[in-house]
Amino acid sequence: MNRLLLVAFAFAFAMLTPTFAQDGKNSRVVIDTNHGKFTLELFDEKAPVTVKNFLQYVDDKHYDGLVFHRIIADFMIQGGGYEPGMKERKTREPIKNEAGNGIANTRGTIAMARTNVADSATSQFFINTVDNKFLDRANAKDGVGYAVFGKVTEGLDVVDAIRKVETGARDVPVKDVVIRSVRRVK
Repeated sequence: MNRLLLVAFAFAFAMLTPTFAQDGKNSRVVIDTNHGKFTLELFDEKAPVTVKNFLQYVDDKHYDGLVFHRIIADFMIQGGGYEPGMKERKTREPIKNEAGNGIANTRGTIAMARTNVADSATSQFFINTVDNKFLDRANAKDGVGYAVFGKVTEGLDVVDAIRKVETGARDVPVKDVVIRSVRRVK
């Protein structure tokens, strides 16, 4: 009986260990919007420059009050740069593109937005609403790709609600989709 109990305990511990290790390594944030909240797990080891940059904007409360300014339902939702009325918020210097980290632009992942210049990402990000593997470095027409640095772990239904909002010219939502706050999960 003791041997069976010991085996069961060892099995249970082995099953839980990766979860604890993963939770201990990766940062997490909650994005609170006027459509609800969702949680992101950030890939600190796979995209260290990008995660550090994103978390600095979080700590500075840069994202508070901004909007998701570009929404294409079967592609992505983009935010992190504009206030209501499409007023651009000042950012820090651009960072190195980490699209070569091997993480695919799949549904529910978060990646950095950028211009046509490879190392131009600042504060803007997008959440893939579908698999967008054409944005991965291996498949990108420009040979650069877009750096994935995390994924939605809770609240994907909120992302889906946002992706369904009515949009007008240039894929801008007709009614503001406001980011109330982005905070680290302790």
